Amino acid sequence: MKALDKLLGGQQNLIGIVLLALLILVVFPLTLDAFRLNMVGKYLTYAFVAVGLVLCWGYGGILSLGQGVFFGVGGYCMAMFLKLEASDPISTKIQSTPGIPDFMDWNQITELPWLWQPFHSFTFTLFAVIAVPVLLAFIIGMALFKRRVGDVYFSIVTQAIALILTVLIVGQQGLTGGVNGITDLKTLLGWDLRGDGAKMILYFINAGLLFGCIFIGRFILASKLGRLLMAMRDKEERVRFSGYDVASFKIFVFCVAAAFSAIGGAMFALQVGFMSPSFVGIVPSIEMVIFAAVGGRMSLLGAVYGALLVNYGKTYFSESFPELWLYLMGGLFIAVVMYFPNGLAGLWDSHGRQALAKVLRRTPVVKAAESEQNKPKAEAKILETQP
Repeated sequence: MKALDKLLGGQQNLIGIVLLALLILVVFPLTLDAFRLNMVGKYLTYAFVAVGLVLCWGYGGILSLGQGVFFGVGGYCMAMFLKLEASDPISTKIQSTPGIPDFMDWNQITELPWLWQPFHSFTFTLFAVIAVPVLLAFIIGMALFKRRVGDVYFSIVTQAIALILTVLIVGQQGLTGGVNGITDLKTLLGWDLRGDGAKMILYFINAGLLFGCIFIGRFILASKLGRLLMAMRDKEERVRFSGYDVASFKIFVFCVAAAFSAIGGAMFALQVGFMSPSFVGIVPSIEMVIFAAVGGRMSLLGAVYGALLVNYGKTYFSESFPELWLYLMGGLFIAVVMYFPNGLAGLWDSHGRQALAKVLRRTPVVKAAESEQNKPKAEAKILETQP
């Protein structure tokens, strides 16, 4: 019981989880139509990235501006399986080479490349969605953290990696679909993904996986590793001189954040039905940091709220002010960083909880005072009526 309470983060955090679950699992499905609910499902796929950033940036002090890389790699792994399923010989019989994706046929490729061959298996695809981004994060972490590259230099390197991967995906049009990406993803193991019922089921699967990632994050933060992460963020040299291998802890939390981002990317490919390099580059990676910053870089639940609110604002601004929404998004990020460094969660901690505590504390006191005032009067009335 004590371990469960530690995992949930206390009573207040449990209430926050319940409220978020009610909002995502009950309120949104009951109040939104199928189109809007699918949009919320897309927003939730970005929340995976924000939750991972809370771990590696908020608690570990590792500001990664290239999380779109892992989001994109996970999404491309899932999209490759879905595209192969959609490219069966019957569906592609009008091509010059039936049985391969259409963009390969357009680029005069006559057989399926070896890189695509394992993705005929759904089991391998699920493994690759996690393993490939984690392996990439491990290589990046080993190359940088072991050499004590950190702070702004690490952020610049991750941005460069995001740019390199984008150029690579766009350049290898025969393998990746180029700038258009992998599109026309229709079925998963014969199950049509385009219907409203399928979108609803994917939405709940998406929400369940998101809460699973939140609980994994809570477990990490409640353990000794969580305390070490905060110590490394504040005084890294002291932790290193205490005998801990700081680089290994950084690599671990960076890989966990990459795995969370990859799950979000895979769910994005299922939820939306395509994957393109526009979700891999520098701009989407910075937007993902904004999600965590607005929600609160020290709050796992705040990151989810941040992803929902920022993406809703992005949709609203792009519909109402298509020429200004980029500037509005940038202004929102600057305002939050300057005036609310801990985001919405920090605002709640500094003002919301105090106001709620005052309300809850005042009500019993007033009731007790009223009862004390009424009690002597009642006794006096009883005495006066006695003969």
